[in-house]
Amino acid sequence: MIGGTNDVSDENRDCVDWTVFSQARTELGADFVRILGYFREDGTKSVNAIEQAMRARNAAALVLPAHTLKGESRQFGADPLADLAEHIETVARRCVEHHQTPDELIASVVELRPLFESTLLMFDRETNPLVERRPAFGRKAQALGGGFGHG
Repeated sequence: MIGGTNDVSDENRDCVDWTVFSQARTELGADFVRILGYFREDGTKSVNAIEQAMRARNAAALVLPAHTLKGESRQFGADPLADLAEHIETVARRCVEHHQTPDELIASVVELRPLFESTLLMFDRETNPLVERRPAFGRKAQALGGGFGHG
């Protein structure tokens, strides 16, 4: 994952389907940044609610925030995050139906926040014009201006 720096490995770039992300950006147009901001806010609330429900061992309270996070993540191409939220939602629903505690979801819930934060980092790197981009199509970083204070 992210080893204490803001460097992003190719593995982390895979946490977003950039084709879906670009399509959402095109379709949402001028509203894209605002709606992406809602994803950040709603996602943070959903992750917090999932963690709180897990601490309370309340399967029913896991379902809605996991469902919400799943749908919003898919909209922006964050498939691994959506898949994890879907797993949490599905298992939580089964636990509710069988009157069981969601203890089997502990590892998934622990994995959720770091994946959500990695996804947000990817979105930030893609949408923030002030974040240094990795060179594209073999261009040298120097050709892109050499960084802050060099120009």
